[in-house]
Amino acid sequence: MSYEFLVATAIGVLVAGGIYLALRARTFQVVLGLTLISYAVNLFLFASGRLVVGRPPIWDKAVSDYTDPLPQALVLTAIVITFGMTAFVVILSLRSFLETGSDHVDGDNVPCDAQDGMAGRIAEDGEDTRP
Repeated sequence: MSYEFLVATAIGVLVAGGIYLALRARTFQVVLGLTLISYAVNLFLFASGRLVVGRPPIWDKAVSDYTDPLPQALVLTAIVITFGMTAFVVILSLRSFLETGSDHVDGDNVPCDAQDGMAGRIAEDGEDTRP
């Protein structure tokens, strides 16, 4: 098995898992899905830089071959941006949950237990009869 096939498979699995989680109905799963997609993009950028072992990333007059430092800088920048955007989305989803009482993405006012299928019966007088 070649290195390229292994990296391509890892990127494909991360993207597939990220898309699956991003299409879920709860905010935490959507955040995890977007994070997996960003990891896949970072891995793709890093792999596209043709990292070569044993070569310095900085050009010098004494060195004839060097590694391109641009993909490494792009990945580092993408990691920082991803961290900031993830923190923003987590705070946004927490605020939405605290205001609506539901973490459902499409805005339906569904209690959290009902989404999980663990909701018990609630009597007509409003008394909770869950075990």
